[in-house]
This record gives sequence, C-alpha cells and structure tokens, in this order.
Amino acid sequence: MELRPNRIKHKLAAGDTVYVAGGMTHPDDIDAFGPNGFDGVWLEGEHGPVDAAELGNLTRACDIWGMTSVVRINQNDQGLIYRTLDRGAQGIVVPHVNTKEEAQNLVDGGKFAPIGYRGMYTSRQGYAVPDYLQVANDETLLIILIEDIVAVNNLDEILTVDHIDVFFVAPSDLATSMGHIGELQHPEVLGIIDDTLARIQDAGRVAGTLANNDNVAKYAAAGVRFLFTSVGGWIAAGAAEFKSLAAGAK
Repeated sequence: MELRPNRIKHKLAAGDTVYVAGGMTHPDDIDAFGPNGFDGVWLEGEHGPVDAAELGNLTRACDIWGMTSVVRINQNDQGLIYRTLDRGAQGIVVPHVNTKEEAQNLVDGGKFAPIGYRGMYTSRQGYAVPDYLQVANDETLLIILIEDIVAVNNLDEILTVDHIDVFFVAPSDLATSMGHIGELQHPEVLGIIDDTLARIQDAGRVAGTLANNDNVAKYAAAGVRFLFTSVGGWIAAGAAEFKSLAAGAK
C-alpha cells in the first residue's frame, strides 16, 4: 500500500491552479459533489460542525474521488493540528496567523521530524503504508490564513517560513480588522487584498483567496492559484433563478 497522493499539493507543485469547495458537512454531500472535478473539499472546523469523530468518514469520502481533504481548525495548537491529520485530513488550515512565529507553529505541529514535532502516530491515511512516517511530510498540505491587518503588516517575515503551501487572504475578517465590517467591496479593503496577493506571489509563494462566480476570473488572471468557494452561493443563485423563471412564465 502506498500513501494516497495529495492532489492539491501535487498540482500546486506543478504550477497549476486548484479549485476547492466548501459548505459540505456530510460524506454523502461530498460523494455527490465528487464528479464535478474539483481538487479539494474544505471541511469547516472553525465555524462549522466538523470535529474529530466525523473526520474519518468525511475524509474517506474525499479519498474516494481523489480530492484533498482540507480542514480548517479553530486554533493554532500543535496537538489539534496533528490530531486532525491523524484522523485522515490531508491538509490543515490555521486561522489568524499574524506573525512568523505563529506560521512556524503550524509547521512544527504539522510535520514529522526532522522538519517539525508532529506526534509519532500512523494516521488513518497511513494504514498499511509501511514507510508512512518517512513519506507523510511530502503529502501534507499546510495553509495559513492572512485575515488581520497586523498579518499584512508582518507579511514579509511570515513569507519566509518554509513548508507553508498556501498563504490564503481571507477577505471578511481582514475587512473587519481594517474597520470595514461587512464592507468587502470597500476600495481600501480591495486594495489591501490585491496588494497582499501580489506580495505573496512576488515572494515566490502560492496565494489563495475566497472567490465566487463574479470575481474568480479576476483572481485567476492575477495569478491566484488556490481558489476556494462555497457551494452555498451556487445553491442560492440556482434557487433564485428557478423561482424567477417560474414567475416569469405566469
């Protein structure tokens, strides 16, 4: 048995763009979404219901379709980081990373020695993989969220941390930290987002952000290679169109 490849990690290494969807909370949802050809599923453990007991089945559903299971946890804690990986996640997202030291903490908890200090345990992904402890680091995806203006101010130092795969600019919290709560289209907010994404790429690192059908082309054209969206927007738009078409026929 060989370790399952991390689709997102391999595509990013090849210079490709990856597409990740969130808003799914049950393995059957992931299974139904699988044929759409996305690269990963964002499992929400900060604001959503995902916890350790559910991760086995959620990540198995991702495995069936070769999609990377990406879990956002709710705090930058090394024990929580590697327990989430032990339960089968292929990727970790840590919120509110504001300093170089906080970014390094994700690496320390998410990688086995000699890179980090992840606890020596065979993950669900490692069952029957004889060299799991030697090869797991190569297939573990680490993502930090740049979602506070203090992180933008410290960005140059944060970008020097090795083994972070994606530096993800999170618009809502960033806008709030700038004094523009709920104003995601404020010119100052958009300017900081665009500048931050550019700085990440200028440093030779991978930039990611939240996108929707209205702005995904803009971010793709700007070189953003980790594009995350929620299925909730598609459901709402489709439902509204359905009712509108019916109402227009009367």
